[in-house]
Amino acid sequence: MALIRPFRALRPKKEHGADVASKPYDVISSDEARTEAQDKPLSFLHVIKSEVDLPKETHPYDPKIYAKAKENLERFISDQVLVQEDEPVLFLYRQIWQGRTQTGFGGCFSVREYEKNRIKKHEFTRKDKEDDRVNHILTTGAQTGQVFLAFRSKENTDELIESLTQREVDYDFTDSEEARHLLWIIRNPQEVERIVTFFREIPELYIADGHHRAASSSRVCNIMASKNPKHNGSEEYNFFMAVAFPHTHLKILDYNRIIKGLNGWSFEGLINRITESFTVHAAPHSPYSPQNRHEFGMYCQGKWFCLKGKEAIVDESDPILSLDVAILQNHLLNPVLGIEDPRTDSRISFIGGIRGLKALQDEVDHNADIGFSLFPTSMEELLNVADAEQVMPPKSTWFEPKLKSGLIIHRID
Repeated sequence: MALIRPFRALRPKKEHGADVASKPYDVISSDEARTEAQDKPLSFLHVIKSEVDLPKETHPYDPKIYAKAKENLERFISDQVLVQEDEPVLFLYRQIWQGRTQTGFGGCFSVREYEKNRIKKHEFTRKDKEDDRVNHILTTGAQTGQVFLAFRSKENTDELIESLTQREVDYDFTDSEEARHLLWIIRNPQEVERIVTFFREIPELYIADGHHRAASSSRVCNIMASKNPKHNGSEEYNFFMAVAFPHTHLKILDYNRIIKGLNGWSFEGLINRITESFTVHAAPHSPYSPQNRHEFGMYCQGKWFCLKGKEAIVDESDPILSLDVAILQNHLLNPVLGIEDPRTDSRISFIGGIRGLKALQDEVDHNADIGFSLFPTSMEELLNVADAEQVMPPKSTWFEPKLKSGLIIHRID
């Protein structure tokens, strides 16, 4: 079973919510953060991307950055921009974007459940990125961004959500990407218990996005436990902050590929080679977005094509090999274009679905040679991979909209 735990949330005063809320630290570069934080003294970027307040040449992992983050967080608290709840609370977080609505349950979840794989993963993490968050959490004494979790929706999920959101909302604003963010703080003990009871019947949780946040919280827990002679497992550092969404609310966007060079092939030779594993037709329109699984768009030399994987290359019995990102990699990008490892090969780059196929087309026209549009990975495919305790191929999923940072903070010191 899954357990959700209320906590004394640190959050902005209601009138400051929209000004404080920011993009997560990992979807914005330091230069972009400097531009966004300019003339926005309350932006939470001053905490999660605190290099915006230091000289531009400061190394991204310099200890000064974490010290500045702590200084800025403490200033927000002392200025009462951020206030802490008197009692433990849960919260509901709703996002409305491009006609879709997704609502998740926010609270704390157990590091030990994560370590026992009851909160399931589908990605590898990088140590340098983990180190960064570990240093940030330890220095600030707080988890400043939520892990994005999913669970298999139950029959009464939407009924519970509806009953808890029929009240005045605590935060309600629309961001620069035209995503609307609404958040309700759940303080009533009976309602908190309803949510806790609901999660006791959830057999497992899945990390949709935020693997590095979860991994770093686990490492911080073990570091702090080792230094605490009175450790008993109930300390705040034993839990990480997250929002858990029913899987039926979530939609994964396409994550497309761009390649520099054709690996020595002529255009005609390339098409002939591809037809060994795929049927190839001129696309019915331009740009072309695949309409079904195992179908791909290909853009090369100013033309769009529709590729369909032949039956012989599709293994529906394997949760990894049946993924479109794996089919494209194993039967075209690697054997034909020579991209052996998409994690390290400098000739491949990726464009998330939010940027659109026009961005893919423009990039190929000006900076690359061929691009591929993919049918989005489904939530069922992601959950099946996690259930099999396997790892998704790189750049398989793109979730949008992102959870805002700064609306809810979990202090662990």
